[in-house]
Amino acid sequence: MRLGVLDVGSNTVHLLVVDAHRGAHPTPMHDAKSVLRLAEHVGPDDLLSKAGEKALLTAVEEACAQAEEQGCDEFMALVTSAIREAGNGLEVLERVRERTGVEMQVLSGEDEARLTFLAVRRWFGWSAGRLLVLDIGGGSLELAAGIDEDPEVALSLPLGAGRMTRRFLPSAREGGRPDLAALEELRAYADELLAPAAEKIAALGRPDLVVATSKTFRTLARLAGAAPSSAGLRASRQLTAVGLGQVVGFVSRIESAALAELPGVSPDRAHQVPAGAVVAAATLRALDVPCVRIGPWALREGVILRRLDSLGGA
Repeated sequence: MRLGVLDVGSNTVHLLVVDAHRGAHPTPMHDAKSVLRLAEHVGPDDLLSKAGEKALLTAVEEACAQAEEQGCDEFMALVTSAIREAGNGLEVLERVRERTGVEMQVLSGEDEARLTFLAVRRWFGWSAGRLLVLDIGGGSLELAAGIDEDPEVALSLPLGAGRMTRRFLPSAREGGRPDLAALEELRAYADELLAPAAEKIAALGRPDLVVATSKTFRTLARLAGAAPSSAGLRASRQLTAVGLGQVVGFVSRIESAALAELPGVSPDRAHQVPAGAVVAAATLRALDVPCVRIGPWALREGVILRRLDSLGGA
């Protein structure tokens, strides 16, 4: 079957179309993404603005058109933290459904962690042993750990790169250098939120493999010298705590406008890299992780795999 999955995150809208059936490797046939920054359309009143709603509607309509052009047998759409936390999020989704016919699924942070864990488990296989999976999104940080396909612990913390940029580094979008005092405040805040989560994960025992997914971790690994995306999904990539520390020092002292010009850094997300780097470093420190592997599969692939599993013998 040809399956289309639309992932509406805090930063981007990403459509992935795959050919797959139960027990098979999903083969990507179409991949399109656009910058929406939906979280930035949520005001101090915690409501998604009319402009944000219009942008979301347009993105869903465009994705539907692409899915139809690609001949999708099934189309699924999911939204994460930006809509999940907006006071009028469900009302907006209902209006989008009335206009497009698309029923968008609101994933909880724990759902995100579990689905991402499933994707990582399938990619690395049972030989990976006990897994610990980390994912820094625009609005939240997901952590999951376990020995099976369903993690024993699945957590979500409000430590997304976009969210932390807006809270601690609001001037970063202007292209200047991060405020070092603000970065230190962010580090302390991340340490505080991560402490209880780290205790829960540590209680499970030391992981055999730690895997990081998401654009934030891929960017940080690239800045630390990992293979570029052009090397393909199967290229081995890793990020050490030492290398990450060097990246934190570098991105803390460079203008985001200059950072946007470096290989592996998306210009539309360059201003979020310092906050993402600090959160990533705090996460590895709290969990006592010296090195992470960069995994190519994450939430979208987890959604696809879960759907294929549900088909049974079909």
